[in-house]
Amino acid sequence: MGRYVLRRLLLLIPVILGVIVVVFTLLYLAPGDATSVLLGNSYTEAAAAELRAQLGLDKPYIVQLFNYGSSLLRLDFGNSMVSGVPVASELATRLPRTMIIGMFSIAITAILGILLGVTAAVHQNKWQDSLSMVVALLGTSLPAFFFAILLVLAFSFKLKWLPAYGLGGPEHYVLPVAALALGGIAMLARQTRSSMLEVINSDFVKMAKAKGVRRKDIIYRHMLPNALIPVLTTIGMQFAGVLGGGVIIETVFSVPGIGYYLVTGCNNRDYNVVMACTIIISAIFSAIMLLVDLLMAAVDPRIKAQFAGARHKGGK
Repeated sequence: MGRYVLRRLLLLIPVILGVIVVVFTLLYLAPGDATSVLLGNSYTEAAAAELRAQLGLDKPYIVQLFNYGSSLLRLDFGNSMVSGVPVASELATRLPRTMIIGMFSIAITAILGILLGVTAAVHQNKWQDSLSMVVALLGTSLPAFFFAILLVLAFSFKLKWLPAYGLGGPEHYVLPVAALALGGIAMLARQTRSSMLEVINSDFVKMAKAKGVRRKDIIYRHMLPNALIPVLTTIGMQFAGVLGGGVIIETVFSVPGIGYYLVTGCNNRDYNVVMACTIIISAIFSAIMLLVDLLMAAVDPRIKAQFAGARHKGGK
């Protein structure tokens, strides 16, 4: 197991390097830069050329990429080209906000999605199944930003229960978390239902029924653990959707997190900000997928058998 973890950790290195090269190349090829934002109304070609030289934007592609890679080796993301504030300090302030929204939305997605999927499967072709799938269909059909706007109209402007934007107390997180969780709940419910239906007629389920095991124990102690293997992968992929959707949701609710910082950096052509946000998001997603693989190794007996066989061969 230790070798597997070490191998997966080592694989993160080329993944992160690939992300750095691809994103840096796209930013280099994209038209425009931060000089137009910094100069504003006083923009001239001569002033822009001078400013590009100061920022190092006039150097060849390979030189810029090498310089940026060298700074990353020192764990230095540089300063924002627009504000001049160190990007690392901004990330340290904004990352916890994004992680709070992401972790709460994933937790709600996992709990409600699995419950809806289990309910639909054990009541197949009944009203519970139909209701659960209608909820899943609505969640899949509504884009996150549209649902976010509906939540603002209902709970902020109409009922005046929750704030519509900004960040303060816990109440500011309610609407962003709800908007992010909806789509994930729908997809996870459908996946859980399909997985449960695959094991519902298995021999071990029939044996448990023949032994007189309680229905609740059959569902949650026998069926659900065996159906969770593909569900865990779906939850891991949902985290990618949370990180990507967080860019839109944080913009809608004006939450000063990583997503909002990334959008601001893109609008200002602030390369250091865009690169840093992208690297952090890709690193978090890679770590989450590693955790999902480890959970699958703990749950799936076939993977356990592979590790046991590898250890046995190594012992010989």
